[in-house]
Amino acid sequence: MDEKTMVNDVLSSVKSSLSSYEMAITESANMQLRQTFQQIRNSDESFQYELFKVAQAKGYYKPAQTASTTEIQTVKTELQQ
Repeated sequence: MDEKTMVNDVLSSVKSSLSSYEMAITESANMQLRQTFQQIRNSDESFQYELFKVAQAKGYYKPAQTASTTEIQTVKTELQQ
């Protein structure tokens, strides 16, 4: 398995984990458990962003084209209705 595949696989796994932590946080009635999930999520988000920067720098990941100001405003308007 090459480096690009491994990096993208880890990014995908962390993204999935983040979704799971978010669900666990919103469903936790126990404040201590909730805070633990939040700490783990925050740590994973930081890790994901650092790995994303490496992947982007090496050309393994190309983000979508930046939205124009008009496109951003259109989405904001639609979501506020």
